[in-house]
Amino acid sequence: MNQYTQLLYYIKSLADADELVNTVSKGDFEKLDLAKQNIFPLVHINITDAGFTNGSVVQFGIQIGAFDIRDINKEVETDKFWEQDNEVDNHNTTLAILNRMWLKMFVDFEKVNITSSESPTLEIQSFERHNLLDGWILNFEVEVPNTTINLCE
Repeated sequence: MNQYTQLLYYIKSLADADELVNTVSKGDFEKLDLAKQNIFPLVHINITDAGFTNGSVVQFGIQIGAFDIRDINKEVETDKFWEQDNEVDNHNTTLAILNRMWLKMFVDFEKVNITSSESPTLEIQSFERHNLLDGWILNFEVEVPNTTINLCE
């Protein structure tokens, strides 16, 4: 019964395979930006909760965040709409990372008998944490078959 570990390995492998991602981390989002050796863009994985819906399925709540550092130009602001930073670029890049990961997961889940919510939500993150990060957090749920415990035994 290692569904939790399998999910972490699988999601990490997707993030590692993305050419735009430099660091993959896991755990509480409050501790996301504490390591000095993080190289951005970063993907952060957080499995928020789990539940036993019946004897054959384990349900997990998952959050995957993608973040990049805001680069602020110290010059006089000349464009009030775009401002003097890379916020829009960061949101585009991190959204693309999560979009690729979600599409790959959605296809793969069907192959391995995992069901997921079909309409995940995304929360925009702007100027967050210690390094002033921009990005998105993808929220969804999965149901994983429990193949190691049998109620008939």
